Amino acid sequence: MTKSATGRAPLRPRPISPHLQIYRLIPTMAMSIVHRITGAALYFGTLLVVWWLVAAATSQAQFELVNGIFGSWLGRLVLFGYTWALIHHMLGGVRHLIWDTGHGLGKRTSTRLAWATLIGSVTLTFIAWIAGYVARGGF
Repeated sequence: MTKSATGRAPLRPRPISPHLQIYRLIPTMAMSIVHRITGAALYFGTLLVVWWLVAAATSQAQFELVNGIFGSWLGRLVLFGYTWALIHHMLGGVRHLIWDTGHGLGKRTSTRLAWATLIGSVTLTFIAWIAGYVARGGF
């Protein structure tokens, strides 16, 4: 057993490399993981936006095909997920921006910001979709 800097042997051996099995999942950790996942998902979603724009620029038939796919229940589910990922990633970025100013770094405040990111993203996603449906003339 090796000795620590104080010259005494540690009470229990420390792991060689930290891993997720020794950490308890906390809201800030979960939101950090989700922030990374939503960032990766936005690449896929942006390809869908590009596909829609290219179809709009190509022909009426291509545009109707893409609109038909996006208008299906599966297409709307994917677009709903893309909307949530976009809003959640944005709010996560705002949370990091707040931390960059040196504010909100306390345990209690950072946990509240993590919950606010999740609750805010779900709420704003529903508001955006409801507003979209209302603007189109109903559900």
